[in-house]
Amino acid sequence: MLIAEKGNERIAVEVKSFISKSEIEDLKNAIGQFVLYRAALNEQEPGRKLFLAIRETTYQSLFTAPKTLALCQREGINLLIFNPQTEEVVLWIE
Repeated sequence: MLIAEKGNERIAVEVKSFISKSEIEDLKNAIGQFVLYRAALNEQEPGRKLFLAIRETTYQSLFTAPKTLALCQREGINLLIFNPQTEEVVLWIE
């Protein structure tokens, strides 16, 4: 987990690679871990917002699906989408 600032916001970023044979298994693990980390972070640093960082290709292949988007919204999962080649943040979704 990376600790940083985004403007005036204090944030934490959990980077996930989604490299196993099953994107659904990776999604299950990433969301479960995100929920656990968010709970722990809320206890230790209540003002810090957690983001799940994923590659742009993972976002396009999995996270743009309506069911995945709905799940992220329902669970309050903030996303940071990045391009690993340029090492740039492409999109923030809160």
